[in-house]
Amino acid sequence: MAHWLMKSEPDEASIDDLAAAPGQTLPWTGVRNHQARNFMRDAMRMGDRVLFYHSSCPEPGIAGLATVVGGLGPDETQFDPASPYFDPRSTRAAPRWLKVDVRFDRKTRLLSLAEMRQAPELASMRVLARGNRLSITPVTPAEWQAVLRRLGG
Repeated sequence: MAHWLMKSEPDEASIDDLAAAPGQTLPWTGVRNHQARNFMRDAMRMGDRVLFYHSSCPEPGIAGLATVVGGLGPDETQFDPASPYFDPRSTRAAPRWLKVDVRFDRKTRLLSLAEMRQAPELASMRVLARGNRLSITPVTPAEWQAVLRRLGG
């Protein structure tokens, strides 16, 4: 089992939206970075654990926990001209972008980006690297455990 940090803008899909979704499951759509897409395609597996991170908001940070429950396939938003994630170069025969399904595990207190930056045991997290813009990053087992300790279990 691997661990991931997955960023979502809360006005698009928040941890509360995930908790309220049918089956508490949502497709993780809108990934438009090749490296993040490749993480989903090549490394992410059913059962992998997720730190659900709110980004591009007044106080970014980890807002909950989720699990990858499968669903690797084409991201339908790439085919929708009304979607901000529409990609006119993508075709159904050769989709460029993928999605996975994630299921809600639990909402946590917000572990803010500022608090994460102050924690020496989290210093190696890719989300904290200068210039990191990836919406999906791997999390080491040690980082996962350190985050859970900070969240109180």
